[in-house]
Amino acid sequence: MTLLSYQVFMAVVEQESFQKAAQVLQLTPSAISHAVAGMESELGFPLFIRSKQGVYLTNYGKELFPYIKNVLNSDEYLHQAVAQFNGLQKGVVRVGVFNSACVEWMPSLLKGFEQEYPNVQLDIYQGTYDDVYHWLKDGVVDVGFLSASSVGELANDPIYKDRIVCVVPKDFKTEHPGYITIEELKKQHFVTQREGCDADVNNVMTKYGLPGGGGSYIVDDMSAISLVMGGYGVCLVPELVMRKMPFPVDIYPLEVKEERTIVLAYARGDVFAPAVSRVREYILEQFEGELNHEV
Repeated sequence: MTLLSYQVFMAVVEQESFQKAAQVLQLTPSAISHAVAGMESELGFPLFIRSKQGVYLTNYGKELFPYIKNVLNSDEYLHQAVAQFNGLQKGVVRVGVFNSACVEWMPSLLKGFEQEYPNVQLDIYQGTYDDVYHWLKDGVVDVGFLSASSVGELANDPIYKDRIVCVVPKDFKTEHPGYITIEELKKQHFVTQREGCDADVNNVMTKYGLPGGGGSYIVDDMSAISLVMGGYGVCLVPELVMRKMPFPVDIYPLEVKEERTIVLAYARGDVFAPAVSRVREYILEQFEGELNHEV
């Protein structure tokens, strides 16, 4: 199989259509179809399920996906290295990021990095902790923002500490001015996010035996805070979540100090492509000293 075959495979996966993949690669739909058929013939098994709803990977295709992605990543890294040898800084770097980090940090990071390295393109992939972790493992993204509790065995650099706080409706009164106790929290109804969306909060709730959400399976922070605003319950969130949240709610620190550590994680920790190295260095510079601030 050729590099073009792998590019066709990835374009079909991303576009879920032979027609759209052809447009992206500037080929004819027939050429895409022939390339896929050639790969399937050479491999001896089907890669895609064709249906009226779209084109999707078979189980065989899903198994091969990370390997093909790694081949394409290696080709991109090779081009970046050649560009560096020629005195250029160019390439594409894909960054995975969870919601609150995306809202709070990515606008300024993107703008600042683009000004310093205009020939390096940053592609942003937003998702849950689980999404970012698997994107890193499968080579979909090069670097990713994660919590230390979700990074697993991936190489990483800790960059930020973020305390866990309690969000309550405006008319809520705590038993102690200025903070909320664990015993008080045990009496509350909680709005909780779906498993895999906020492992740090889930860990805190488990640690102190706090009640579950009882029917709330929320994915995004804004929806959870909206339910709190409406009086459905209270919730625990990392403080970063509330920085730009536009809802009229109150925020209380816990009587105990609980926090999450945010890390910058990597698909590979042993070697970095030139453009990936520039992104890593730039982000670490922006967060220098943040780990030592009081939360």
